[in-house]
Amino acid sequence: MATPSTKRSKSWFTHFQFKDGEDSTTEVRNVLLIVATLIAAVTFQAGVNPPGGVWQDDDHGHTPGSAIYASRKQAYYVFLVFNTVALSTSVLVIMSLTYRFPFHLEILIATASMLVTYGSAIFAVTPHESYRFKYVLTAAALPFLLRGLIRMFDMCKSKIYKCSENF
Repeated sequence: MATPSTKRSKSWFTHFQFKDGEDSTTEVRNVLLIVATLIAAVTFQAGVNPPGGVWQDDDHGHTPGSAIYASRKQAYYVFLVFNTVALSTSVLVIMSLTYRFPFHLEILIATASMLVTYGSAIFAVTPHESYRFKYVLTAAALPFLLRGLIRMFDMCKSKIYKCSENF
């Protein structure tokens, strides 16, 4: 049996959920674009200006311009991988939601350029003795690969369903 506080929290939670048939698809698209843009901005900034900043001098064997956080190699790569997944996913959402919009090509060029800029920035601040960029590149490609696999699976599923209807 639900208590009054449980009912209140459930109604509060469901109040903000998407309601198919009630909510405007245009408004939903706008909200998703805003959220994806915020995520892209935050993750891009975090990659370009890593937590803790960069070394300013070469005291104690540090390389000026390299990320201070990179001295904790495993933690730094966890940060890079998940930050890159977040950036790539948000870029994928932005590109998907603006497909067939005016200036879509320009948006595509801008987002691709942003990803290249992000990549060059993280390569610039990561010390040269630590080469684990295959993980970062895999993280960047992961959302696009997953979306492609899901799309292929859906296409195969619909073809199988159509074939089974003929029997």
